[in-house]
Amino acid sequence: MTPPAAAQSMNASLITPGPPWLPVEVHESVDSTNAELARDPRPWRVVTAEEQRNGRGRLDRAWTTTPGTSIAASVLVPRPATAPLGWVPLVVGLALRDALTEVSGVEISLKWPNDLLVPADDDRKLAGILAELTPAGVVIGTGVNIDQERADLPVDRATSLRLAGVPGVSRESVLTAYLRSLATLLTQLDDDAYAVRTAYAAACGTLGRTVAAHLPKGEVHGVATEIDADGRLCLSTDNGPYAVAAGDVVHVR
Repeated sequence: MTPPAAAQSMNASLITPGPPWLPVEVHESVDSTNAELARDPRPWRVVTAEEQRNGRGRLDRAWTTTPGTSIAASVLVPRPATAPLGWVPLVVGLALRDALTEVSGVEISLKWPNDLLVPADDDRKLAGILAELTPAGVVIGTGVNIDQERADLPVDRATSLRLAGVPGVSRESVLTAYLRSLATLLTQLDDDAYAVRTAYAAACGTLGRTVAAHLPKGEVHGVATEIDADGRLCLSTDNGPYAVAAGDVVHVR
């Protein structure tokens, strides 16, 4: 079988987001892109790798990559000057969603805070994001499934652009579009937070859904009504309003 066009190492010279980003670093193999970035934490640094030996997602879940068919990247961005810090992970999800839609044309929905789901593939997960606050700024790790077949993915609830009907998408074009979108939205978050919040709400498939929020003290069930000024998911529950600042949210089918 002829391998898909994307199944080759990324070409750093084709990843051209421009300022404020530093030149993108492409590694063949690292323990994790977040860990590699943390060794030299400079604002606007970008680290990507074909293979992560010890990648990590939200809630300490493993995030594996298939070389040549996915994106594993980490960036370091400054803390917002005026906007609430809680909005940074949401903005990252919006930036990645906008970039993937721009490059591939696939309809993508955000699950609060920043999981990317493909409605046409039974809301399977296309990408995941992990944001961590450090003294140097916010480290954002991103994993995107680009060209995998179903058997290449570690869990049934995952998908890829190939499985969504768009094989062979250029990973360089996705990463370039994502970095440009992220820089623009982070600037806009400080300049016009209302516009960013409105755009996020329009892309968020969690709003209006019945959800179960898995929290350290137990589960909270309710209907997601809005995202508040601090980036929290507001629920209408049988016991009244409840705001989720962090936790694993599941859409109830």
